[in-house]
Amino acid sequence: MSYIGRKGIHYFQKLNAANVASGLLEKGQNRVVDASLTLIRERAKLKVYICIYIYICSVGSLCNFIFVFVFGFKFVEFVKNEKQGELVRAVGGAVASASLLGVPLGHNSSFLQGPAFAPPRIREAIWCGSTNSATEEGKELNDPRILTDVGDVPVQEIRDCGVDDDRLMNVISESVKLVMEEEPLRPLVLGGDHSISFPVVRAVSEKLGGPIDILHLDAHPDIYHAFEGNKYSHASSFARIMEGGYARRLLQVGIRSITSEGREQGKRFGVEQYEMRTFSRDRHFLENLVSLSLSLSLSLSLFKYILKLGEGVKGVYISIDVDCLDPAFAPGVSHIEPGGLSFRDVLNILHNLQGDVVAADVVEFNPQRDTVDGMTAMVAAKLVRELTAKISK
Repeated sequence: MSYIGRKGIHYFQKLNAANVASGLLEKGQNRVVDASLTLIRERAKLKVYICIYIYICSVGSLCNFIFVFVFGFKFVEFVKNEKQGELVRAVGGAVASASLLGVPLGHNSSFLQGPAFAPPRIREAIWCGSTNSATEEGKELNDPRILTDVGDVPVQEIRDCGVDDDRLMNVISESVKLVMEEEPLRPLVLGGDHSISFPVVRAVSEKLGGPIDILHLDAHPDIYHAFEGNKYSHASSFARIMEGGYARRLLQVGIRSITSEGREQGKRFGVEQYEMRTFSRDRHFLENLVSLSLSLSLSLSLFKYILKLGEGVKGVYISIDVDCLDPAFAPGVSHIEPGGLSFRDVLNILHNLQGDVVAADVVEFNPQRDTVDGMTAMVAAKLVRELTAKISK
């Protein structure tokens, strides 16, 4: 459906809503939101149960026998108290497990809205028969202690009942928190346009109780104050993140389309922006994720210090906009910007990262422009696979 067509539908929905009593409309919206959050919550719990079950089955019949008789009553107690994470640890389960959460949102894009259709295409590519389930670091994705999937936030259904973006962003944040409540799950979010990073990062920071460091790979800084008047624009997500104090450091890598406002906002928030025009010079720092951070004191004296990403904060968040890659590697994006990173450049940065990755997202894949035999879907899937390896342990 065309952009104009979608706008028209929502316009008529608003007209219809105007004829409904506000209390009744609000009640209906609350029911849709509550149902959406309940779905995410129960899926997250279910995935932990499955993780426990498969682990038990994998350790042999004798251990099964011992588990039933030694841990049986404990199991009932844990289930009643919803402390599945404790049970996973008790039986030797994962410390951290990546859990896919789709956020099929595209209406905050300034150009094309195709990223709303990306989550199912990425999932399809992850499990495509053309490749195996192992990551480059040797982790097996078909092990539920490595990767689970709690499904999608029903973004379109929520919007169709008249919920505005303020509340929608809260729903996304609450969905992320529900996943994190089910230890050892950590959210690996499938976008969607880049506007989703704000509510996801907000949720992660609030749940962990403090700011995080962010590695942001993108052709654009996405730090406009309010692009085209939209504070939730995909081009403004990191302005909202920095304003909220949810990140201590923001490293932006792959930048090659940046305006004067993007640079000014970067200076305002102390963002470390690494542009492609100087990538060959910066490669050593980026591939070891040791960054030279420049600070200017009140006395105007300039000093440098070396600080590894994630040290002294709650962890590292990785946000990958697929257009960080050169379009030769990933043509299926809304904003094609030549001169980007190679796929191996990105993997080198990810593989060499030593920080504790607490969450991540892959955004801005546009299936409607992925015309080369699903090539970009496979690229996005590979990014998800390698991020899974960084998160799980």
